[in-house]
Amino acid sequence: MAWTREQMAARAAKELRDGYYVNLGIGIPTLVSNYIPDGVSVILQSENGMLGMGPFPYEGEEDADLINAGKQTITELPTTSYFSSADSFAMIRGGHIDLSILGAMQVAENGDLANWMIPGKMVMDLVAGVKKVVVVMEHVAKDGPKLLKHCTLPLTGQRVVDLVITDLGVFSIDKHGNGGMRLLERADGVSLEEIRAKTEAGFSVAETAKAA
Repeated sequence: MAWTREQMAARAAKELRDGYYVNLGIGIPTLVSNYIPDGVSVILQSENGMLGMGPFPYEGEEDADLINAGKQTITELPTTSYFSSADSFAMIRGGHIDLSILGAMQVAENGDLANWMIPGKMVMDLVAGVKKVVVVMEHVAKDGPKLLKHCTLPLTGQRVVDLVITDLGVFSIDKHGNGGMRLLERADGVSLEEIRAKTEAGFSVAETAKAA
């Protein structure tokens, strides 16, 4: 049985580490903030100029001036700071963001990324400057697989993706070496045969993904 959007976000949250500065992209990645592990403190950053994002507000408590990059209303914390988008991307380009969790249209087996913002210079800065990039997306689109040998859409970044989490499983990418793409985990009830049938990219299979 394929993972839900919430289960994909919960799996992505396992990549968070205490003290990380984290950028959450639009779509499924915004749900990751709901699954931050107990005992882990992270600082969420938004490209539109906010460091230290709080949780989504309760109905009726929204402040239209407090939004994330996806135009969703959020809340502030006592430690929240605000700045311009230019300063925000200076942080990103300067390598001060530890982890970025993004959606994508396509990911290639060598770590190339075609993001939904195409070509989107700001997103290109984000994936080039951040220390680790995790993509969370549906495994297939209406027109076919999204894990490809080579991206067919304009690239947002070359060899930038470290980990891909889909509704079918989790893949690591050796973006700077020859290891390629590797299946680390399968969603419960999803077979290797189904994953192979829905994946154009070549990948090896870790022992952790072979068990029934």
